[in-house]
Amino acid sequence: MNLTLRQLRSFSALAETGSFVRAAELVHISQPALSQQIKEMEAQTGLRLVERQPRRAVLTPAGHELLAHARAVLAEMDALEQATRWREGLGGRLALGVIPTVAPYLLPVALPLIRSRNLTLELRIRESQTESVLDALEAGRLDAAVVALPSGRAGMIEEPLFADRFLLAGNAATLAGQGASISPNALDPDRLLLLEEGHCLADQALEVCALRRADTRVDLGASSLATLSGLVAEGFGFTFLPELAAASELAAAPKLALRRFSEPQPARTLGLLRRRTATDDGWFTTLAEILREAGQSRLAALPV
Repeated sequence: MNLTLRQLRSFSALAETGSFVRAAELVHISQPALSQQIKEMEAQTGLRLVERQPRRAVLTPAGHELLAHARAVLAEMDALEQATRWREGLGGRLALGVIPTVAPYLLPVALPLIRSRNLTLELRIRESQTESVLDALEAGRLDAAVVALPSGRAGMIEEPLFADRFLLAGNAATLAGQGASISPNALDPDRLLLLEEGHCLADQALEVCALRRADTRVDLGASSLATLSGLVAEGFGFTFLPELAAASELAAAPKLALRRFSEPQPARTLGLLRRRTATDDGWFTTLAEILREAGQSRLAALPV
């Protein structure tokens, strides 16, 4: 049996996406070429690795077992590659994953700071939901990721960056009816708008309210905080808005109003992750310092 790294990367991408088309896009080859690689792997191993269903590809038990080994091999190869490419801290090439409820608000402040440290850095950003970002980090397609902690993934180094408190967002009339002191678990679940499933912020909002998604009757499943902010600004219920996003969304939606919750204020902790096996000659600490500085600068500008 002589499996190649190219085959392992294709197989890992297929496991992540559940789609031959999307997996081919991830590894930058055609769909027929990826399909052929999977067939070759099955022929070489003598195992059926993938069930080809009408709309998705599902790993068999043998496929899941091989996937664990494939990810371990790819992580080791990525560590070897990093050992030859990092140069005195934050330099070379860096692939960074960021979740959507952070990227539009943190990166515009952080990127100029990163560039000021090293103009030769080749930086690639991937914005995606938490599970996709963590899968890509585990598979070696990313060097680091910014997500809410704890990540729940083994084999990761997690560096806390800053606390991002939640605010109650609506319009002036909606928030006026909430009283002088606002507690998350006293909110009317029928008026709570959430991000679509897969966004960790929606899960966090439900957790602090001691709710399940099924408990909320009004669930538009918005894909972005900008959409939610626009809706609640026009009187369509209320939502949770992280402090990090507040200044931008206030500027974009003039009717938007914000209130702080009573103590203890609910919050998420944002952090920077890397694989424990990845080489670190100081770049991770430097990047964490920059992101922390950018986040604190952003929070300090909030007028609420």
